[in-house]
Amino acid sequence: MGKRLKELQDKIKLLASPEAAKTMQWFFKTGKGQYGEGDVFVGLRVPTQRKLAGEFRDLTFNDLKALIDSPIHEERLIALLILVDKYEKGSDSQKEEIFNFYIKNRKQVNNWDLVDLSAPKIAGRHLLKKDKSLLFKFALSKNIWERRIAILSTYEFIRNGDYVPTIRIAEILLHDDHDLIHKAVGWMLREIGKRNLKTEENFLRIHYKVMPRTMLRYAIEKFPETKRKKYLQGKI
Repeated sequence: MGKRLKELQDKIKLLASPEAAKTMQWFFKTGKGQYGEGDVFVGLRVPTQRKLAGEFRDLTFNDLKALIDSPIHEERLIALLILVDKYEKGSDSQKEEIFNFYIKNRKQVNNWDLVDLSAPKIAGRHLLKKDKSLLFKFALSKNIWERRIAILSTYEFIRNGDYVPTIRIAEILLHDDHDLIHKAVGWMLREIGKRNLKTEENFLRIHYKVMPRTMLRYAIEKFPETKRKKYLQGKI
């Protein structure tokens, strides 16, 4: 273990809150049979984790590998926040290395916050002007977190005016059986609508009667109340 890694882990222990950890264990559904089963929390809030990530952004890949392999949720998130920061400030070759590291270690990106805070800013940014077939492969995965990485990575494409990958992945995930995927797809459709309402509504008019209710509700959340009710009542 590197000296800096030990310093970070000592700080995490010092800042840990057993009371907050109990709340997080419940919030992130860590019970038997739940999506976060077995995940371990020590009770650090995200702003604290961001601060630690900034302080320890000099950690080596070996240290980051140890962190991302940790059973402790906060250690994995801090590793991902450091990777995001390194990616944003890295050279092209460094970005390639970080992207490859992220994809190779994706099994440890295994809760919704870990995906949401890393996938758009690493996988999304890296694949913005590259072949996106990997995301379509993930969209067909049996692993919920790979499917969420697939749709959340497209957030960066949406921000840059490219809606096609989101629409295509949304179609793949249209009949997904997991609520966390319904929410993610609806969220990304809503983000498209903020920028290009016609594109979102073209998708909705074709699929709104068969898409999961949660997905639809998330997608139309910002619509005027009258239009929102029409969608929910199937009267568009």
